[in-house]
Amino acid sequence: MNEEHRTRALEETRRHHRSLRGDGKFVPGETEIWPSGAVLDEDDRAALVEAALDMRIAAGPYSRRFESSFARFLKRRKAHLTNSGSSANLLALTAYTSHQLEERRLLPGDEVITVAAGFPTTVNPILQNGLVPVFVDIELGTYNTTADRVAAAIGPKTRAIMIAHALGNPFEVEEVAQLAADHGLVFVEDNCDAVGTTYRGRLTGTFGDVSTVSFYPAHHLTMGEGGIVTTSNLRIARIVESLRDWGRDCWCEPGRSNTCLKRFDHQLGTLPPGYDHKYIFSHVGYNLKSTDLQAALGLSQLNKLDEFIAARRHNWQRMRDGLDGVPHILLPEATPDSEPSWFGFVMTVAEDAPFTCGELTAFLESRRIGTRRLFAGNLTRQPAYRNQPHRVVGELTNSDVVTERTFWTGVYPGLTDEMTDYVIASVREFAGGAR
Repeated sequence: MNEEHRTRALEETRRHHRSLRGDGKFVPGETEIWPSGAVLDEDDRAALVEAALDMRIAAGPYSRRFESSFARFLKRRKAHLTNSGSSANLLALTAYTSHQLEERRLLPGDEVITVAAGFPTTVNPILQNGLVPVFVDIELGTYNTTADRVAAAIGPKTRAIMIAHALGNPFEVEEVAQLAADHGLVFVEDNCDAVGTTYRGRLTGTFGDVSTVSFYPAHHLTMGEGGIVTTSNLRIARIVESLRDWGRDCWCEPGRSNTCLKRFDHQLGTLPPGYDHKYIFSHVGYNLKSTDLQAALGLSQLNKLDEFIAARRHNWQRMRDGLDGVPHILLPEATPDSEPSWFGFVMTVAEDAPFTCGELTAFLESRRIGTRRLFAGNLTRQPAYRNQPHRVVGELTNSDVVTERTFWTGVYPGLTDEMTDYVIASVREFAGGAR
């Protein structure tokens, strides 16, 4: 394709995008108010088409550019794209089970401290690697655990900590990182819901030995599907890359050969000397790579990250101010010393309220206001985990409260003030706190 055809194709793509826009009019009770979603503009559509015109159907230059850009954003030395945030979590923890770490590797039966109330894919890698989750409770209001709870859970078999920031609100991540360092524990920081959040002036995703992010449409940036693992530990980064790329020992980019300049000079395992390094496997790995189409969209989205974060904070604060004083509902609070990049606006119905959480969410849904539970609630009550090996430290009282009485609504950048005000008015009308 010559440059003239390419330019024309991209211009037509932008024109097509603009032709799809509706009048944007919000009709209360008719227009869907989503709890989360992607905000995509003509730059995003053009970026996808441009990558398609280049036939970037596998991981390549766009992926490398995004990895470098995102690593710079977090001031981490390495970032590896993968096909989802869930896969990022799997790779992050599995890297520490590598035989290459020798006596420092995690072994089946080792314990990993985590939170009972959250999303399953923070916990699944623990079980998938034969490790044992140790569940601790959370605080209502922040919906995060505390460093004190984590400290109380450390036992003779504890080898790691893996916790997610709740709906963009950070847990006491500096203190937890210090606990991990003091006790020689691996710290995996699940930052999937909190891109742009700061704790004591420092970005989340930079405290853990390794951290993860999701680029699912509900998240701060989207690639449609996608995730990333970041770390400043070059040894762990190399293991993550191997596990992501079938477990191979070779580190050549797709379509390239002999980056190490000794492709036929290796002797590993009991393979014959000179066995092709492209087909030597040092880990039992996966194929969890992303594509350049995804990365091209991610690069376009990354240009708007500051704008997205500002919109999320604005929408959350408008909700918080508008619902201040509403009866029978516990409103969320930012963790002290933090500035969250909010994922959602979470509410808990009081135990003595004259209505249930289910009744309130049904009322909101009837008005086309989307609601979500706080993910899985208390994971130990979910059918998938009832019979899995685990340990619980303390009571999971608040995790049970979340399961019974907590939900959240949206603050994502696609919401307007008019939409947010309608959500506020609807909650107040139902709860009996109309102004």
